[in-house]
Amino acid sequence: MAHSRFIKDRGLTARMTLTMFLLGALFVAFMVTLMAVAGGSGNSGLIPIIGIVGLGIAFYQWWSSDKVAMRAMRAREVSPEEAPELHGMIDRLCAMADMPKPRVGIADMDIPNAFATGRSPNRSVVCVTTGILRTLNAEELEGVLAHELSHVAHRDVLVMTVASSAGIVAGMLTQSAQYGGLSLLGGRGRNNNNGALPAYLIALVVSLVVYAVSFVLTRMLSRYRELCADRAGAYLTMKPAALASALQKITGEMSAIPQKDLRSSSAMNAFFIAPAISGVSLKTLTSTHPPLEQRLQQLAKIQAELGRPMG
Repeated sequence: MAHSRFIKDRGLTARMTLTMFLLGALFVAFMVTLMAVAGGSGNSGLIPIIGIVGLGIAFYQWWSSDKVAMRAMRAREVSPEEAPELHGMIDRLCAMADMPKPRVGIADMDIPNAFATGRSPNRSVVCVTTGILRTLNAEELEGVLAHELSHVAHRDVLVMTVASSAGIVAGMLTQSAQYGGLSLLGGRGRNNNNGALPAYLIALVVSLVVYAVSFVLTRMLSRYRELCADRAGAYLTMKPAALASALQKITGEMSAIPQKDLRSSSAMNAFFIAPAISGVSLKTLTSTHPPLEQRLQQLAKIQAELGRPMG
């Protein structure tokens, strides 16, 4: 975890470490299994190539995560002259947290949301939408920004990006299998003879299992990191009620956003402070965020600890 004045969360550190270890072990076992399956056909060299390509994609996502996210959200970086109040708020929070100031961006869209991304605290960006600027008051926006800055300080965006590597490779192999690319595992074709079909099926099943396990592990880590960011942001500002109010406003406004706009932003859900989803329960293994009720309960507990009545 990066040095800052955000509260340290050993649970987050332990979960990030465990997730990385499990996914690393899973990835190694995955590659060894596929090479063993492909070895009999003389095509085992195909597997390392796919693995290297998959890791290369994951590296590119990590290295260019800030640029990729900004392009995906059609956001632009803004200067202190263009957004003085927003910059001033982030300046104060960064001074309070004793951390480098990230770049600041604004995405011109009605969806009320915010996200942080970047491969390190020195290469990060915090971005808000015009929708959230219209929806929240100053204290609520401060709570949201503190939440996003804690993601940067804890480096959990980096871990989430790296953790996706096994899933990326497995997804590539699954897609390749769909188009018959893994017929090479069994010889010259799936319908050739002897071991072609079994090898193809083994590779497909292994790829699907690895993808599923990677998906569940990263979703579990994602939900915990959101709770950690809520907690860290609330303790930094000492205003958990403001963050709770912001979360309620953001999720409430989602119902007024057209479904086509929500779908166009769904790829960024894991990075948003609240997913761009309307009318869907989040109490599932596939959700990137914990239920709103759980987040509000945690903030209410912090409010009680600070001795201030929650409105």
